[in-house]
Amino acid sequence: MVDARDVVVIGGGFAGLSAGVALADLGFRVALLERKPALGGRAYSFEDPDTGDFVDNGQHVLMGCYNESIGFLRRIGSGDNLVFHNDLEIEMLAGPGRSATLRTAHLPGPLHMSAALMRYRHLSLAERYSAAKGGLRLLKMRREDRAALEKTTVAELMDQLGQSDNARRAFWYPLSIATLNDEPEVSSAALLAEVLVRAFFSRRSDSAFVYSRVGLSDLYCTGARKIIEQAGGVVASHALVDGLEVDGDGVVERVRLRDGRRLEAANFIAAVPPHHLARMLPENAVADPFFQRIGELGTSPIICVHVWLDREVTRSAFVGFIGTTTQWLFNKRRIFERHGERHPGYLSFVISGARSLIDMPNEDLLDLVINDLGAMIPAARNAKVTKALVLKEKQATTAPSTASHHLRPAAATPLKNLFLAGDWIQTGLPATIESAVVSGRAAAAAVAARAEAAGSG
Repeated sequence: MVDARDVVVIGGGFAGLSAGVALADLGFRVALLERKPALGGRAYSFEDPDTGDFVDNGQHVLMGCYNESIGFLRRIGSGDNLVFHNDLEIEMLAGPGRSATLRTAHLPGPLHMSAALMRYRHLSLAERYSAAKGGLRLLKMRREDRAALEKTTVAELMDQLGQSDNARRAFWYPLSIATLNDEPEVSSAALLAEVLVRAFFSRRSDSAFVYSRVGLSDLYCTGARKIIEQAGGVVASHALVDGLEVDGDGVVERVRLRDGRRLEAANFIAAVPPHHLARMLPENAVADPFFQRIGELGTSPIICVHVWLDREVTRSAFVGFIGTTTQWLFNKRRIFERHGERHPGYLSFVISGARSLIDMPNEDLLDLVINDLGAMIPAARNAKVTKALVLKEKQATTAPSTASHHLRPAAATPLKNLFLAGDWIQTGLPATIESAVVSGRAAAAAVAARAEAAGSG
């Protein structure tokens, strides 16, 4: 007979591991299955064999408002690996010698961000006041007419707020792309409003950038595995789930693995992307409108180019490019200057919403990024590229579009003991690490509630 404490979690990324840890803390016995050779899902890292530097598959950044994520990392003993940049400081380049910095002031929130905007020299004084008024109006719309915001794209919102082309290009759109990972023409204004409230219009500490001083995989995989195993659970990599076996009453009885093994449990959590979930479901479940809607979710591609130069070309830690295809530069030397980063010229570049570029050859993408770097930072034109890696995630995140936002499901499913987790679940947040952790904890709570109801019944 299946023990009511047994739970199978499918997927070993942030969502699955946070669910597994939460369940272990509640006294459940977890079997966590990850199809890849190592844990980490779509947020993993590896050590570059030539340089010894750790490389994230994409540049993942936490913020001070990521309360669930930071709490999860502290619970698994990884809090000391977080580096908090409490004063938000972003250099924005519009060309050689055309630099302006968004720098928060030492004031209580949200005055710290208001001061940053008022000192932002890429906008005229009139544009700064207009942007401030636009932000206040957006917050009012979020309070009073959220339904309308959910039908509005960021680009349409800018029309409603009367923002100039320059204000969009130099302020609003970089902010939207950085937080929503897609183009303003398709991104939900409601999601942008949520980000603004949580990250920039609350406490000063909420707008802090939080980096990991170790690779992502080291940051959260090892500690989470340890807690699950100490509670009597099992964490298995290279465990490819082929399907879910469901009885006539809509109850999942077991998972079937590619190697022929079957694993029974009282409850199941699928913490995998939607397209992987669809492959696991039996045919009659796939036909259910709930799962059909999930299949309609769009995705956003992200390209990350890691470059090692023979010298340092900027002292800024985080740089936004205005008017180029390349959107963001992360200077690994400066981000981790107190933590032993080996190479002064190690840079990471990010292009979000890269639909038109995702099939471009890696050599061409590298040329594009290097040309954009030289156009923005002339000192880079004489630097030599000693090594480069181009990483593409074709389905990096769920699209933050108005259509996809309405399609995102809750944790519970029509299958009575199957629950969902992942950054794509409806958390009210963009598809971020925080959304993944929130969803994992929500799925664990749903499992606990079902187990309690079954016990009391």
